[in-house]
Amino acid sequence: MKESEWLKWAKELQAIAQTGLTYSKDVYDKERFESIRRISVEILAKYTNMDASIIKDLFANETGYATPKVDIRAAVFLDKKILLVKEKTDGKWALPGGWGDIGLSPSEVAVKEVKEESGFDVKALKLIAVFDKKFHDHPPSPIHVYKLLIQCEIIGGLAAEGIETSAVQFFAESNLPPLSLPRNTEAQIQLAFKHLYNQKEPVYFD
Repeated sequence: MKESEWLKWAKELQAIAQTGLTYSKDVYDKERFESIRRISVEILAKYTNMDASIIKDLFANETGYATPKVDIRAAVFLDKKILLVKEKTDGKWALPGGWGDIGLSPSEVAVKEVKEESGFDVKALKLIAVFDKKFHDHPPSPIHVYKLLIQCEIIGGLAAEGIETSAVQFFAESNLPPLSLPRNTEAQIQLAFKHLYNQKEPVYFD
C-alpha cells in the first residue's frame, strides 16, 4: 500500500520544520519554520481524525533532528494460537507492545510490554520483521513509525488485564478478532504465524 501523497508531504514538512527550529539561529528563519510546522498541522488535521491542537502538542514536544519513532510488538504463541490484548482506547485487539523506551533494548521492551499488557512472563526469541508503517494498511498517522515484530515464548505468569488493556486472549490464525489497525494489520499477524511454522523464515524488512 502506497502512503497518500498528502500524508507524505505533511510529514516531510514537519520534519523540515523541526530540524530547522533546532539548528537555525536566525529569528526570521525560525518564524518561517514555525509557519511550515503550522501548515503541516493544518494538513494533518484536515485529512485525519486527530484534532489540530493534539497534533500541534505532539509536534511541539519533538525536538532535535527529526527521526522515526519505534513501535515494538510481540508475537506470543500458545498451542498454535497468538496472544492478543484488547485495547481500551478503541476496543479492538492488538499484539502486546508500545513505543521503544530509552535505556531498554527492543527485546527488553517486548518482554516488558507483554507483562504489563497481558500478565505473561516471556523471553524474546527472534526478530520477525522491521516494518515501515507507511507501506502497510494502517490508518493515516502524523508520525513516521518503524515497527519491530519480535517472537517471544511464555516462561511464566498468568493472563491479566493491564492499565491499557481490558482483555487477554489467544486466537487461531483463521479466527482473528477485529484488529486495532493503528497497531497491527492482519497481514502482519499472518507473517508471525508464518515464522511460527518455519523458524528458518528470513527476517522481513521494507
